[in-house]
Amino acid sequence: MDMNGGQALVKALECEGVEVVFGLPGGAILPVYDPIIESPIRHILVRHEQGAGHMAEGYAHATGRPGVAMITSGPGATNGVTPLCDAYMDSIPLVCITGQVPYAAIGTDAFQECDTTGITMAVTKHNFLVTEAQDIPRIIHEAFHIATTGRPGPVLVDIPKDIVDPRNPRSAMTWYEPTDDIMELPGYRPATAGDPELIRAAAELICAAERPVLYAGGGILKARAAAELLALAELIDVPVVTTLMARGCFPDSHELCLGMPGMHGNYTAVTAMQSSDLLIALGARFDDRVTGRLDGFAPGAKVIHVDIDAAELGKVRAPDVAVRGDCKLVIAELVEALKACGGLEAQPDRRAWRSQISGWQERHPLVYEQSEPGELLKPQYVLEVLRDSTPDDTIVTSGVGQHQMWASQYWRFDHPYTWINSGGLGTMGFSVPAAIGAKVGMPDRMVWAVDGDGCFQMTAQELVTASMERIPIKVALFNNAYLGMVRQWQEMFYEERYSEVYLSYEIPDYVKWAEAMGCVALRVESPEEVAPAINKANEIDDRPVVLEFRSAAEENVYPMVPAGQSNSDIVVDPSQR
Repeated sequence: MDMNGGQALVKALECEGVEVVFGLPGGAILPVYDPIIESPIRHILVRHEQGAGHMAEGYAHATGRPGVAMITSGPGATNGVTPLCDAYMDSIPLVCITGQVPYAAIGTDAFQECDTTGITMAVTKHNFLVTEAQDIPRIIHEAFHIATTGRPGPVLVDIPKDIVDPRNPRSAMTWYEPTDDIMELPGYRPATAGDPELIRAAAELICAAERPVLYAGGGILKARAAAELLALAELIDVPVVTTLMARGCFPDSHELCLGMPGMHGNYTAVTAMQSSDLLIALGARFDDRVTGRLDGFAPGAKVIHVDIDAAELGKVRAPDVAVRGDCKLVIAELVEALKACGGLEAQPDRRAWRSQISGWQERHPLVYEQSEPGELLKPQYVLEVLRDSTPDDTIVTSGVGQHQMWASQYWRFDHPYTWINSGGLGTMGFSVPAAIGAKVGMPDRMVWAVDGDGCFQMTAQELVTASMERIPIKVALFNNAYLGMVRQWQEMFYEERYSEVYLSYEIPDYVKWAEAMGCVALRVESPEEVAPAINKANEIDDRPVVLEFRSAAEENVYPMVPAGQSNSDIVVDPSQR
């Protein structure tokens, strides 16, 4: 079947099962937008290319399927760099298609030209510059294969305009079905099955440990291994910590769940890791926000490290047993190896360890002081009410900063794929577009975006997209008039010298702004107004809703491990000191 490159690109996306594309047209990608009119693929017109990338990320987080963004050359492509880097850091399957100037014009500083593949090389798993229209079906198939296999990640496909423009002879091609046997990927062989000898060695270490901790990272969710993790934890009766990227992979309500570790993790999770004699790291990368000062991290612990990416094994902490493989498969094999060793009966007596953990939980729970009459809201209280007023499987997205930490601390995540945030890159402005993408992917689920006023001002324009496309997300906007986390650091480490962190309670008027973008909006200023406002928002399902919660500027996130210090130096709430 003869067709042009633009038609071939859209047909190739259809062959990959793509149902939705988030994008913004421009000159170089314009020829591809014409055949989209006849395609069953839904296109969502964003208001900024960064929004397209974050929506694709939210979609991928929520569904497990690769998100797709399509943007134009030059500034369109550079606006897409942030979500590409975000997806790269957090291992999100993403395919980004960028327009490029005509092939012969590359390198001439043509209008809206930039070296897209060069710029994005460091923030993508792989990228392609298409040089022949005939290669389009194969390259698109390869892009999706690379994005979704092994350690997931973003892949970029840069396509010169003349290759997709039906008016140019270079766009002529003959369609062929993209299949695995035509891929040209020398050296790309993702390993999935773990080494049986190493798995047996890991089982032996577990059976000898008196104070073990299961350290679950985001790789558990990427591998769809939540059920396997639960089976392992219950088989050996070992407590579990879930990193910021892993929240929901193990039920918070489970008696073995210790919650989130790290800089703003809860005291018990942090201290249990510090005191352990064995860390069983599954799909985790020993991020600096988890380890604190590295030479003081879990000093007495041996380490079992399971990861699909060989580059992670030994990168930060030297493991005693390193197993390269898919977490789902390796954990299943580890369960069998432990059963062969005697299962729970073969484990040491760990009653003293459980008692110690229980004591930490009793002495250092998460705490805050409720606001007095006439004072502004405490965000922790609002999040508790929001949590208790929504279905258990509500999807929560967050921006980056204090509200992100409070959301992770105070929400109860009992289902996987219900927590979507920017972990590795820490991208302010992530929440609103990610919520839109998640709602598109999971239209029958309630989706709440938890955001701060600083983050909201970066990407709020995507609420116009949500209104126009009838995507009824809900936004809990915490307005404390500050860049809150930066203000907290300046209070604690810069002698309260507050430099360029004050925003404003009054400007912009968030209610008027949200209404101007087609949303229902309410301002909430006292505790008795919180539940009614949330209930009203939950009842609205035909447009986006924004609730502005006026919150206390002086509120800080605790616990906290100061940057550069050991996790043993964790600072708890003043009431617990």
